[in-house]
Amino acid sequence: MSKLKSCKLIDLPRFSDSRGSLGVIEVGQDTPFEVKRIYYLFDVPDGAERGVHAHKELQQLIIPISGSFDITLDDGTDRQTFHLDNPTQGILISNMIWRELENFTPGTVCMVFASEHYDDNDYYHIYEEFKAAAKLN
Repeated sequence: MSKLKSCKLIDLPRFSDSRGSLGVIEVGQDTPFEVKRIYYLFDVPDGAERGVHAHKELQQLIIPISGSFDITLDDGTDRQTFHLDNPTQGILISNMIWRELENFTPGTVCMVFASEHYDDNDYYHIYEEFKAAAKLN
């Protein structure tokens, strides 16, 4: 079975009135994991790629707070690309999924909720090493 099936788009609550909109993320309800780290990408230059790695254990929820970008997910066998452009929709990414973020529009802010603290040993930076490890899982 494709591990990509464990990754999915989710709709996040939005509360709007004449004063604007409020987006909410409830840890444990909107994320299937405890959030241990939050970070965000911004000022991504035209044509730049982010991600381009996989995590052995870490899971993520990625949300386009403003602007848009494409994210391609790869489980070592199957690939799927998603276009994220709505701050009330995010994508849940399980462990052992290669991710590539690209096509950022100017002014994009991408927020990431992670299940683990930063650990360089949790990364696959070389696609072929990831692909070999993915076959073993």
